[in-house]
Amino acid sequence: MVSSFAIPHTENEDQVEVDVEYQKNMLSLHLKANPRETLLGWYTTSPELNSFSALIQNFFASPETGTFPHPAVHLTVSTEPGSDLELRAYISSPVAVTADRAAESCLFIQVPHKLAYNEAERSALDLISSAKEKENRSAPIGTDIESLTRSLEHTTDLLDRVSEFVSAIIDEEQEPNNALGQYLMGALALAPKVDPVQIEADFNNHIQDVLMVSYLANSIRTQIDLSQKLATAVLADGDKDAKEGEKGERPERGDRGGRGGKRGGRGGGRGGGQQREPREPREPREPREPVE
Repeated sequence: MVSSFAIPHTENEDQVEVDVEYQKNMLSLHLKANPRETLLGWYTTSPELNSFSALIQNFFASPETGTFPHPAVHLTVSTEPGSDLELRAYISSPVAVTADRAAESCLFIQVPHKLAYNEAERSALDLISSAKEKENRSAPIGTDIESLTRSLEHTTDLLDRVSEFVSAIIDEEQEPNNALGQYLMGALALAPKVDPVQIEADFNNHIQDVLMVSYLANSIRTQIDLSQKLATAVLADGDKDAKEGEKGERPERGDRGGRGGKRGGRGGGRGGGQQREPREPREPREPREPVE
């Protein structure tokens, strides 16, 4: 199982109601976003199996809405406070006398399972589990250097435990364990044979490269911020100068009123004087010849 989503439901003593439309829509959207994934089954946070479990199991195993022709997997997760997390996986087999009873009953068969996770998920789980040692049940996310420090400390603790176990067996203080010894031999055989001085030099070079990249990234970020602030300041000054220039070029309203009064006076003088006699039309002038 790679991912999952919760389905709203209502459960009482007599019946259980599941939002089927929500399940169909969410499954359709999830498969569009992740086309390589397929429906495996369903999960519950209760370790108990009852008639409601059989009804939901048959729903997810049906040809229309389930995993048919493959069996649906039912995963139970025990979330009781103060106890360890317990997982169980089941598949089902139909058991009924009639077809009507077959939809409400089935035989659950427990199957083996394995809990697997990658390095990123393991880091997240370790961070979540560290919150149990604090009163407020919170675990802040640290920097990369702090995560590396915790990983190295955890590795050192494991090496010390293995060294003490091997020393106790050599000193005949503890009974040897052949299976554990073979496992340790196989783990040591996979480890590369590198000079400790070379490992330290490579680690220091890697740290210097990381610090250099971090310094360059911070410098570029600072330069971008300064450029944005300078561009904003220049635009603000330009707008201010343009507004002041427009205010200085505008004429006063009193000048316009005076000009309007003068024009009105001229018009009044012409209208109040004597009428002029019409002039005789002038004869058209002869066109001049071009000078060569």
